[in-house]
Amino acid sequence: MEKYLTAFTDAFMNSVLWTWDSILFEVPWYMNYFWGLTIISLLVWGLEIVFPWRKNQSIFRKDFGLDAFYMYFNFFVFTIVISGVYKLLSLAFSGIGIQTKSLTIFDISELPMWLQLVIFFIILDFVQWFTHMLLHKYHFLWKFHKIHHSVKEMGFAAHLRYHWMENIFYKPLKTLGVMIIGGFEPEQAYIVHFLAITIGHFNHANIKITWGPLKYIFNNPVMHLYHHSYTLPQGSFGVNFGISLSLWDYIFKTNYIPEDSGKIPLGFPGDQHIPSNFGGQVLYGFKKMKSIDTEK
Repeated sequence: MEKYLTAFTDAFMNSVLWTWDSILFEVPWYMNYFWGLTIISLLVWGLEIVFPWRKNQSIFRKDFGLDAFYMYFNFFVFTIVISGVYKLLSLAFSGIGIQTKSLTIFDISELPMWLQLVIFFIILDFVQWFTHMLLHKYHFLWKFHKIHHSVKEMGFAAHLRYHWMENIFYKPLKTLGVMIIGGFEPEQAYIVHFLAITIGHFNHANIKITWGPLKYIFNNPVMHLYHHSYTLPQGSFGVNFGISLSLWDYIFKTNYIPEDSGKIPLGFPGDQHIPSNFGGQVLYGFKKMKSIDTEK
């Protein structure tokens, strides 16, 4: 028991210290996700201000402050809180013989670094696309994902407005994806993570970008706006599930972009029942709700 308690405490404190050192610029710049997130956010927000797609939308749009808080809560506070739990799970799996390389299908460690990064990016993005689709398809998961879809005006900070339970849903499949490619992240994986943050911010930003012919590979604000559309195609539980890559939606026929005015209503039927404050949203999904939702 002492072994597990020590592991939990060490993981928690290491996460706290790492985050604090990041704020104080005492970690390498390429691993400093606190200031990396901050700088990327300011740059994309600046582009929203200079090149707004929906020109009547305020710079400080509806729930801007709430979404900004979510960014740091989900990216740092929750990571600190849950780090000890993840360490305990790692020890438990090791105890029954499941190691990081137990499920390796192919080991990318001997490949050139650039190819490692490409494979890492593609596999993790597919895993996230698949998880995202499940969040829409199954009611239990959708109850938590509703928080992200309660956004009524789109902006970069909406990228990281999501219920903390989504971290719990994504983590196992992302870990599985890493195990498949050898059980490790490439040495320069920070490139992939910063790229994913940037693409995610752009996808939610009030900017009209399609990336031209590359729209069939990379996700974009026009495509992702329809993911948040209040009205979905008849018989569909969702469209445009892509995270960084739109490729999966085109392959699996879940793509949908009927027009590009950017003036569609956002949300979902029943979204008026979502609490407007962070505390209420954190608890949302655990309460037994009346059958008030009509979107399923």
